[in-house]
Amino acid sequence: MKVLKLNVPDMTCGHCAAAVTKAVKDVDASAVVQVDLATKTVAVSTAADPSKVSAALADAGYPARAA
Repeated sequence: MKVLKLNVPDMTCGHCAAAVTKAVKDVDASAVVQVDLATKTVAVSTAADPSKVSAALADAGYPARAA
């Protein structure tokens, strides 16, 4: 598993955090997702391809970039 650190600037509330977590889990159900709303960052421990994780977040309305 690798850890992806992503900046998700459009993530502003608990609903956003839940949507981001769901998007990641849809790609890799065993992923560990840690959301920090204060810094608008997400740390994802996953075996999934990073581009698939980023694409899933963008599809959910939360485009992300490397933090």
